[in-house]
Amino acid sequence: MQAFTKLNSTGMPLRVENVDTDQIIPARYLTAVTQAGMGDGLFSWWRYSRDGSPNPDFVLNQPQFGGAEVLVAGRNFGIGSSREHAVWALSQYGFRAVISSAFADIFYNNSLKNGLLPIQLAEESVAQLLDLIEELPQTEIAIDLAGQTVKLPQIGGAQNSWTFDIDPFRKQCLLRGLDDLGYLLDKEDQISAFEAAASL
Repeated sequence: MQAFTKLNSTGMPLRVENVDTDQIIPARYLTAVTQAGMGDGLFSWWRYSRDGSPNPDFVLNQPQFGGAEVLVAGRNFGIGSSREHAVWALSQYGFRAVISSAFADIFYNNSLKNGLLPIQLAEESVAQLLDLIEELPQTEIAIDLAGQTVKLPQIGGAQNSWTFDIDPFRKQCLLRGLDDLGYLLDKEDQISAFEAAASL
């Protein structure tokens, strides 16, 4: 899993509330057992027309938002079924963080376990971010996981910095690029020493 320390990237606005995991990645992709190619199915219902051509009205197909690694979404992002594939699709497409005012609990935890940083900010802060990146797509969002901050360039007198909460254990795993199994393997020497001492 790729470590997450700091990220400086443009953002992609998804001004939609109550996005569920079936909208993030439709059920037909769930037969896959690896993450490879999962990004091709991201938001496919909205992203592609009936004939399979790209829908020019959908934000993923708009060139001004190309290369964005931060998705800024409406509230209640990731509701619905617990499919881990939703996180895989976002990561494989290229997103490293999702900002919303509310996440579904299972999606939130799946994200943390798979290296995607979910950042929950107040609804008015998310609205400000959406307004700004829609107006100025090249605006760079600076995320510092260690400091738990999201910062924007100073524009006028608007607030340009926010802090976010994250579980300390999950924070350390992300900073070190460790999933649950990786965390245990990282402690292998300590586990072995404990077992050796306990067997005496």
